[in-house]
This record gives sequence, structure tokens and C-alpha cells, in this order.
Amino acid sequence: MLWLNFIHLYQPANSPSARIKEAVEKSYLRLTQLLEDNPDLHFTANISACLLERLREDGFEELIKRWRHLISSGRLEVVGSAAYHAFLPLVPESEAIYQIKRQEELLQEILGIDVRGGGFFFPEMAYTPSLAKLVKTQGYRWIIIGEASLPDSLELNPKGAYLDANSGLQAIVRQRRFSNAYAPDLISDLLKSESSYELLITATDAELYGLRHEDPTLELEKMAALDDLQTQNISAFLDTQTSLAPVVFRAASWETNWDEDGNNPFFVWHDRSNKIQTSLWRLAKMAMALGDKYRDDKNYEWYRWHLSRGLASCSFWWASGRDFFHNFGPVAWNPDEVENGINDLLRAIRSLQDRKSLKEKVKAEKLAAAIRARLWQTHWRKFWTV
Repeated sequence: MLWLNFIHLYQPANSPSARIKEAVEKSYLRLTQLLEDNPDLHFTANISACLLERLREDGFEELIKRWRHLISSGRLEVVGSAAYHAFLPLVPESEAIYQIKRQEELLQEILGIDVRGGGFFFPEMAYTPSLAKLVKTQGYRWIIIGEASLPDSLELNPKGAYLDANSGLQAIVRQRRFSNAYAPDLISDLLKSESSYELLITATDAELYGLRHEDPTLELEKMAALDDLQTQNISAFLDTQTSLAPVVFRAASWETNWDEDGNNPFFVWHDRSNKIQTSLWRLAKMAMALGDKYRDDKNYEWYRWHLSRGLASCSFWWASGRDFFHNFGPVAWNPDEVENGINDLLRAIRSLQDRKSLKEKVKAEKLAAAIRARLWQTHWRKFWTV
């Protein structure tokens, strides 16, 4: 069996240092050690640039050095993405390009690599045809997307690879069933059974391996020692694939559930009936529009610093109230995390020094106050239990 394992390493840029440290100690170090101890093991990863910045700031230079060695040895492949994990389908193209370019700059600066010509990861695997075309123009070769992007009439290809007819990019499709489980538990069972599975494609948060799933019996390490299991970087796998079938993929994320979410593929991050999310997007759009209007502002750099953090998909995710038990996750409800996003968006607006922005600042303050009031009222009335 061949296992293509894609891991997503990300912590929000405004996370407390204790949370970064916990992810390092419970997940990132474990995965790093696993690759170092098993020269035949290969993973593909998105390492968000905002995480790399925080690791560097918080003194994890040795971990970064170990990643550089794994990359140079070919055991760890790193792809492009959006530096601050913005939800790309719902931001302007100019913002998407900024975050893609910033990811490239920081990967070059911190890891010493140029990811153009390789793969690309959409934050939350939120694919749209227009975004795929944009990624193609930025010099990327392939993307990884979720099963929900497949047309209704098309079953998952056992070979796992396609040609995205919308953009001309090669596409790897994540197997949801296995990605929503703990793959090391499944692999040994699949190998022992008479299953016809020859290819396993998983894409998960790296934090699954230790932080969100403890694995006391070390199934991950046992899996790495299996003789009947091979692994490969996704780019190397795609080098072996020829005559890929073109498919017109549809907009979706790795959490899109067409049976539950109707015709809204991004329901988790923008439920039109969720007044907190809709108001939060109003604030985000206001902040982005002001940046365009006051681009020559003398304090623009600080505006940009806060805006990047405020646009992270996490704030919108934590306002959804959705239960992620199926994916080793919590109920996506945390007012403090939502407030992190509100605060950075508001600080971006406050950073602008042009006096002509005063009226817009007052409007933003009122909107932020209204979001906070609704947020905490919802928390105490609906989510808080004794």
C-alpha cells in the first residue's frame, strides 16, 4: 500500500506562546523525530509562514534547522499557501496574492526553499475555480482538494490524481473517510484485511499526531516500521501519473457537507443565518477597504500587520458553533478566539493615521461593539453550561 500523507502545520499568528509550545512538544517534535528515524518515510506538508515566524520569535530555531535538513534530504516536501491562513474564497484577489507572495518570501527566508513549481494548499482546503486559476498564474503545478469538490456524478478515482479542467493544475483528492480518522490505526487493519486499497491519501492538521489524539500505544511509530507500507511525496507521486482525466471541480472545502449545508460550500466560515459571522465579515471587508483607500498612510505597515492576523479563518470558524467530534475536534465555539479576530481587525483600522478616516473609525468601533455584545450574549444563553 502507498500512503500519501499531507500534514498541515498551523497556529494563528496571534496565538499565545504557551499554545505554540504545546503544539511543538506534542506534535511537531514527534513528527520530526519520526521522519528523522525513518529515512524511507516521506510526507508532504504545508507549514504556514505565520507559524514559522512565531517559532523563530519563540526560540525554536533548532526545530527549524531540523526541518531544513529533512527538506534538503527529500523526506519532507513543503508547499505554498496563504501566509496568515486567510479564507481565500471570501477575500479580494489582491489579498490572496499578498498572502501567497508573503508565504513564498518567508519560506525562502526561514527554510531556504522556493516552493513555486510544486504544490499549493488552500487554507481549509477551500477551493474555487477562480482561486485555482490564480494559483496557476503564480507558478504552481498541483493542488490538494477535498472530495466535496468532485462533481456529483464522479466517484473518487482509486488512483487519486486528476487534471483540474478549470485551471490546468494537477489535483490530488483527499480521502475524507481516512482523513477524518487516525490513519495509523487504519493502516495496519487495511494491510491485514483483504482490502483492495492500494493508495491511501490523507490530509490532516499536524496537531492530530499527539496534540488532538494522544496515541498512547504509539501506532504512528509502529506504522512507520511496516514493510508492506510505502510513502511518497506528492510531487514525486504525480511525476509517475500520466494522461490524467480532466475534471470540472466545484467550490468546496474539506468540511463541506452537501447533505447538511445545502448549496453553501463554505457554510462553516460564512453561514448567512449566523449574525456573528456575517457581522464579522462586514468588519473584515471594512478593514480591507480602508487599506485600499489609505494605502499611503504613514502607519500602513502596522495596519497591514494587524489586518493579516485579523483575516485568519480561525475567528470565523470559532463563531460557527459546529461540532467537530467526527474529526477529533471540539465544538467550534470560543468567544475569546473570535475576539482575537475582532481586535486585530479593529486595530488595523485604528492604526491608520489619516484624519479623514475618523468617521470610518467610529463606524468600525460601533460594529465591533455590536459583534462583541451578540457574541457574549449568545455564549451565555446558548453555549455556557454549569
